[in-house]
Amino acid sequence: MRTGIASPILALSGERPDWEHRAGLAEVVTVAREADRLGYEFLTCPDHVAVPRGVERGEQFYDPLSTFSYLAALTERIRFLPFVLVLPFYHPLELAKRYGGLDHLSGGRLTLGVGVGNLREEFDVLDVPFDDRGARADDALRALRAAWGTRVVSYDGPFYAFDDLVVQPHAAQVRLPVWVGGHSARALRRAVTLGDGWAPAPVAFRGPDPQRLREMLATVDLPAGFDVLLGAAHPLDPVGDADRVRAVVAEAADAGATVLRLTVVHRSLEHYLEQLAAYAEIVGLASER
Repeated sequence: MRTGIASPILALSGERPDWEHRAGLAEVVTVAREADRLGYEFLTCPDHVAVPRGVERGEQFYDPLSTFSYLAALTERIRFLPFVLVLPFYHPLELAKRYGGLDHLSGGRLTLGVGVGNLREEFDVLDVPFDDRGARADDALRALRAAWGTRVVSYDGPFYAFDDLVVQPHAAQVRLPVWVGGHSARALRRAVTLGDGWAPAPVAFRGPDPQRLREMLATVDLPAGFDVLLGAAHPLDPVGDADRVRAVVAEAADAGATVLRLTVVHRSLEHYLEQLAAYAEIVGLASER
């Protein structure tokens, strides 16, 4: 089972230990370098510009582009997963240029997580239409496909159109992996039709548990090489309960997941790093050691 980490510090959603609220850049870098060394698949970072005070999902959200650009220079293998970019906030050429630039500078280590968004207040303050966001996101995905990994780009769709434009430098990956977020049947169909993977919300945010995931995947024909991301319903404790780690990984694989999004019980930076090392040993991640 390939495993990435739900990065601590970068998004303070829900109840988080005190050390994350006190942490800053030094701790973010330490986690990224250790996850890179241990062989984890990716780091995550959410995408929120500005949110209402007191919103349930939290108030601290690092910016994925600036954060990942910084961490790319300090790591070697680990990939970067915005989880997820809100497509209607951006013009597809803006994403192709900026995130294609991140892919270029990182040596092809970007996996693009995208979604349609659901926080109307944020749409309103950014003056972005909310009601047609699904159709707009579908067109944006098609436009992105036309603009990734090539110098001269053209596209003609219902919301976005451009012709014979140069994007240079551009993404290193010609077929940059795009994982579509959302936990509805419509989101899954969008992922299968327009993406390379499905990255539904965590169970805590109404995403599918393994049983529901299995049922939903049975309704579609998955393309070859299609990735499915799943996270455990509750944080794991690799140091204290290795058997549960093995059971969760096996259950996720049996449900059809190809990648696990890891959250762990932790009370300090040191404890968090211990948990990462213990999980890597339990499941046999390929580290540099």
